[in-house]
Amino acid sequence: MDKAVFLDRDGTINIEREFLFRPEEFEFISGSPDAIRLLNDAGFRVIVVTNQSGIARGLYDEAAVNRLHRHMDAQLARFGARVDAYYFCPHHPEHGIGDYRISCNCRKPMDGMLRQGAADHSIDLAASFMVGDRLVDVEAGLNAGCRPMMVRTGYGSVESVRVPPHTPVYEDLLEAVREILNGHDQ
Repeated sequence: MDKAVFLDRDGTINIEREFLFRPEEFEFISGSPDAIRLLNDAGFRVIVVTNQSGIARGLYDEAAVNRLHRHMDAQLARFGARVDAYYFCPHHPEHGIGDYRISCNCRKPMDGMLRQGAADHSIDLAASFMVGDRLVDVEAGLNAGCRPMMVRTGYGSVESVRVPPHTPVYEDLLEAVREILNGHDQ
């Protein structure tokens, strides 16, 4: 089985913009493409798992999220980096419209996206990591049996005070990835 690093998207890979779906508004956090390339080079699967309640709220559709991810892929390729798979939750239990207003097992902090990624890509969750900027990312990693890590980018500077004991917190994705590769969190 393979090892993976599951990554939250907004606030972890790219600059946090509320309800981001337009490619022209996408901007990497400094160092995140390099971090993803380092993971690729080290043989980790890189899987993005992102809550997208803007779909549930009717602000954009699933096709818009897929277009943004294709844009990310093209931008990452310039750095020699790639994401192996994207998973997103389009639901919201309170603010969703129509079929999107449900409680699901994919919305973080639930672990459905991580478990689906693990099943689809033969991932050993116990040997994998979940990196994000919010407590729900840490909780999703714990729920899936991954080793969670938080970054202080995005919402992380505020949310890092709430992480469970022994959860490492790093300045950004590049610092977290360097720790993974140095074996400090294995």
